[in-house]
Amino acid sequence: MGVRGLHGFVASSCPHVCTVVNFKELAERHRSQHPGGTPAVVVDAMCCLRYWYTPESWVCGGQWREYYSSLREFVRAFTAVGIKLVFFFDGMVEQSKRDEWVKRRLKNNREIAKIFHYIKSHREQPGRNMFFIPSGLAIFTRFALKALGQETLCSLQEADYEVASYGFQNNCLGILGEDTDYLIYDTCPYFSISELSLDSLDTVMLCRERLCESLGLSLADLPLLACLLGNDVVPEGMFESFRYQCLASCASVRENRDRKGSAIAAVADHISQVLRLHQGEKTLEEMLPLGPNKALFYKGVASYLLPGQKSPWFIQKPKDVVTLDNQLLSMSSDPEPKQEVPMCMDPESKQKLPVGTDPEFNLETPMCTNTEVKQEDPVNMGPEAKHQVTMVSDPELLKVARAQHVQAESYLVYSVMSSGEVECSNSLEDATDQALPSQAFVYRPVRQRVYSLLLGGSGGGSSTGPAVKEWFVYAGNPLRQPDLVRPLQMNIPGGAPSLRQLWLSHEPGAQAQRWDTLLACFDLSSSREELQAVERPFQALCCLLVYLFVQVDTLCLEDLHAFIAQALCLQGKPTVELADLQLDHIDPRAVQLATLLVRGLTTLVLVNSACGSPWDMADFMPWHLFDGKLFHQKYLQSEKGYTAEVLVEQNRSHVTRFHTLKSVVCKACGKESRPIVSRRHWRPHHAGRWGRQGSSSHGTSSGYSRSGHRQHWRDQGPGSRQYEPDQWRRY
Repeated sequence: MGVRGLHGFVASSCPHVCTVVNFKELAERHRSQHPGGTPAVVVDAMCCLRYWYTPESWVCGGQWREYYSSLREFVRAFTAVGIKLVFFFDGMVEQSKRDEWVKRRLKNNREIAKIFHYIKSHREQPGRNMFFIPSGLAIFTRFALKALGQETLCSLQEADYEVASYGFQNNCLGILGEDTDYLIYDTCPYFSISELSLDSLDTVMLCRERLCESLGLSLADLPLLACLLGNDVVPEGMFESFRYQCLASCASVRENRDRKGSAIAAVADHISQVLRLHQGEKTLEEMLPLGPNKALFYKGVASYLLPGQKSPWFIQKPKDVVTLDNQLLSMSSDPEPKQEVPMCMDPESKQKLPVGTDPEFNLETPMCTNTEVKQEDPVNMGPEAKHQVTMVSDPELLKVARAQHVQAESYLVYSVMSSGEVECSNSLEDATDQALPSQAFVYRPVRQRVYSLLLGGSGGGSSTGPAVKEWFVYAGNPLRQPDLVRPLQMNIPGGAPSLRQLWLSHEPGAQAQRWDTLLACFDLSSSREELQAVERPFQALCCLLVYLFVQVDTLCLEDLHAFIAQALCLQGKPTVELADLQLDHIDPRAVQLATLLVRGLTTLVLVNSACGSPWDMADFMPWHLFDGKLFHQKYLQSEKGYTAEVLVEQNRSHVTRFHTLKSVVCKACGKESRPIVSRRHWRPHHAGRWGRQGSSSHGTSSGYSRSGHRQHWRDQGPGSRQYEPDQWRRY
């Protein structure tokens, strides 16, 4: 993340850039300088997840109660000294940064493979040096912070720009994160989360003015330096030969520094000693070997310009723009009012289709274009209008979706409706496990029904809506291109309601409609009465378990017992007791089952958001329903054949609820011809030797099962990846 090599350079070559500061003292100074004002720190939440996750156990699916307590203590520490916190989360991956996103996901795959190898070899959790954040942590952290009363925002582009812009425009005390890009932005001070001591509120401030002093640069030169070194927009290798030339011609910086540090100093020296001589007279392409990468380089430099800022390195030409991927890129960041006017294009029009309309999508409904001006968008920082393809034509619905997205109240909904492109990062899944499918495939039929709902194709008939681009990580997916996933029609008693009815209606029956639509997304309409009778928060859990057991036929009765028992025992159990719980050993299958359940909870967030929130989000937050170590304990006990009484720790009320919930799940699964039996009653081959999903071929998923009724995850061909039918045959 950030500028390549800059963090190490600062630590080794100019440590005076780093200064120990105290937040309490900074807040007091801020109040004295701004009477009546509240000192605020804007937090790059994605940089802080590792710092916040303090529980010792991380491989079992997440210690969510402990994590929630950790977040609460973090908030309390700043609130106690009168500091307001504003949290930003990444909301979308920009196209220019997709390659970097893919590179990190593939690297994570290798790390996860090592984790499972260690678990199988040692039957224990690896050390903290192999730490991998639990699945769904970023998503649920948003809701945890909102539950703690914190201002929590989700970005409409890369979060670091919006963080820097917010801090700049709101006179914040500083930015708390761990990204060297914050040394490049000309914004409020940058503080390190990794160096933060919560007890004393001491941390390290990285001073960009001191960095400039060490390098002989001005603040306006830093974006140029960052792009020549390589960042998330400009690949590091693009100017490698240029850096070598700078190093060869600048003998004074080659001494007493490592190779990368010397290159950074040499590039800085070239900027100050050579390029600055022609600043304002020559364009960057006249002074640098930009070649065919000119537009990308300009975009990289411009991406650091906050609202109202300009770069002295850009010579203002008459049109004041360069072209990048058919977009207009301004060379300043003058604030303009936002406008968003969706216009549905006439399919009979001879107007040329907008960029992004791939004929492979086989669109039979008109796409829509938004003419919008974004004040905070570095790709369009001038008054020129940017025409963005959107997937829906209703401006009111798009406005609602956008507002919920920005306020971190939904998940993936706005991405589907605005760009038709979504992503899901790595999960703790064993790529060598032949019996358990990836969560990406298990919950795909649910997502397909949500796409149908959001894109206006939820009525009867065949799926004709546009495909959604999915960047989901799973074994065998090289991520060279997205999976193209088509919407899947829903079967709703009485017909499918419109999105306007679900989101905007206040009629008496609207909530029941939302509930019916949510069940239809999981294809559970036939079990409505049984599920409706279940008390909260177990209603959401039962819905998820029924869907999971119908989809994954290698799940057995012992698994169901473990899922239900841990949810019951979790109620009222003190956090300290959960933290002290010790496990006999770690089972890799239980690790992956935990991932399936937690990713199911994130899918519930998506479905609930899309259906107009028939459930309170708190009903399926993991700190109310799931604890990784507790589930692992119940799994190991259930595998040994422990009775229900022992599994629920001899609690009589839990025993009654255990049998009630088990009966609901088993009855609902029975309606789908899916009996849940004990593993002891399986035939020897039932554990399954099914091949892992996915080859490298590329197509679209129509989303219809061969039976024509229920969409099973194995019946997704001819899908986004080509499947061999025999591999997916049910036993």
